[in-house]
Amino acid sequence: MQQQPFEADVIAAFGRHVLVRDAAGVTHKARPFGRSVALVCGDRVRCEHDARHGEIHVVQTLPRRTALYRSSRRGEAEAVCANLSLLIVVCAPRPAADLFVVDRYLAAAASAGIGAQLVLNKSDLGIEADLRRELDEYARLGLATLACSVRESQGLDALLASCQGHTAVLVGQSGVGKSSLVRRLVPGADAAIGELVREAEGRHTTTASRLYDLPGGGHLIDSPGVRDFAPAIDRLEQRSLGFPEVERHAAGCRFQDCRHVREPDCAVRGAAERGEIHARRYESYRRLRRLYDELTAARGPGRG
Repeated sequence: MQQQPFEADVIAAFGRHVLVRDAAGVTHKARPFGRSVALVCGDRVRCEHDARHGEIHVVQTLPRRTALYRSSRRGEAEAVCANLSLLIVVCAPRPAADLFVVDRYLAAAASAGIGAQLVLNKSDLGIEADLRRELDEYARLGLATLACSVRESQGLDALLASCQGHTAVLVGQSGVGKSSLVRRLVPGADAAIGELVREAEGRHTTTASRLYDLPGGGHLIDSPGVRDFAPAIDRLEQRSLGFPEVERHAAGCRFQDCRHVREPDCAVRGAAERGEIHARRYESYRRLRRLYDELTAARGPGRG
């Protein structure tokens, strides 16, 4: 008897293999059918049974509601995870928070219409005055911020509550404790996915990202830590690059296509000079604008 095609969610991806979960909650090992099928955690896909080889093939990626994209070195957009409603950027006192990386994640989320939250993990290590001022600035911009400590079990209930009803992803630098947060928010998370991967591959395989069900509803994706992050240039809002304070002031610029760097009568630059835009945030915008130009150039003529 021929088995019917079915739809499923990608809950883990490792190399050219994925784990998918069908409507009945059953998890299957699968692989993309054809090089053109690119999959990431969170994707909704259409699968078919290959009776001849005893495999399940993913034959189609269904339209994504949202996605987090990064740029390759050639300036091409690469999906990181899909169908998100909340991006949680995790930083910590140690390793020292790279707020320029934080800003780039926030810019990508804003441009994609994905909600965002900032979590300071390892708050038991203490928060220095400079970092506290930066966190206050994010709060002034309207970004939800939360301090957590896995060691002292602080802020975890509030973090879990903020994820309810969402498909959320944890992103951030290596070493900030994302996996520790996952283990506390989803007891047994390592065993739940680790056993599936071992069964699929015969060995434990580190996945690019993993999706977990949250107690009380919602889903949480854990993504690998990074040293840097370059948002996909095609996905950024071109005028503001996803910086809300730049967007607010841009309407006052003399030129409609103002890049807010050297142009005359630039309202954004004027606001930065008057202190109405936080100096570090404006520098972060300028750095991302330069990166935008470099990645556009890397794509070659006619592709900007």
